[in-house]
Amino acid sequence: MTGTVHLVGAGPGAAELLTLRAARLLGEADIVFHDARVSKEILAFAARARLVAVGKRSGRFATAQRFINKQLLDAAKRYSTVVRLKGGDPMLFGRAHEEISFLRRNSIAVEIVPGVTAALAASAELQVSLTRRGEARSVAFVTPRVGAGERESRWVDAALAADTAAIYMAAGQATMIAQALIDAGKPARTPVAVVERASLPDAKVAFSTLGRLRALEAPAAPALIFVGEIYREAAAATIAGEPVLRIPSQSA
Repeated sequence: MTGTVHLVGAGPGAAELLTLRAARLLGEADIVFHDARVSKEILAFAARARLVAVGKRSGRFATAQRFINKQLLDAAKRYSTVVRLKGGDPMLFGRAHEEISFLRRNSIAVEIVPGVTAALAASAELQVSLTRRGEARSVAFVTPRVGAGERESRWVDAALAADTAAIYMAAGQATMIAQALIDAGKPARTPVAVVERASLPDAKVAFSTLGRLRALEAPAAPALIFVGEIYREAAAATIAGEPVLRIPSQSA
């Protein structure tokens, strides 16, 4: 008998945003392979499980994907309930396809448990909807990051085509992102919003414009950049043309 590998979304960071199914599976898990940024509060749900860190962080040491795949396979041959815990939603920028394909080729059952993706949590911090009737009817989730040996990303085309663009894995890339969009024809006056560590008590929000995006302090934490006219009202709350940074209040 082999076990089932559950690809589980850990959400954007706050433990309260775990789904009930995710919390239940963590409690039932024999072993949990988790991303680097999954908090201790979330891992505490897996009280009886063996915890294995297999995180990836840009520019730093990371566990090779092929090694993660092999670990999942070996665990499924040994344990009944295996959890692969991924930040956000496992099906968005989480390399889930590689793990699913590998496990299926090896006749391992796979279950997917969705999670709250970072763009939704960041929109909650901003209190600005990704869509708006009559103004924004399309949303693109994109990332400029490209792995070694991968084909060039066409994220700019997708961002230009949508009314609202949510740009993932944007930490340290604000200048490049702004220049790429402006060079492609996006007006420099287009409003932007930057959200760091969405859903967590130390979350930060900044409003600006595309042309002034590079003036913002480069985010050191996980960050998303939003681009679209729906942020114009919020971006207008600038003082003397300078970006304004605010830290959202937390009710919890």
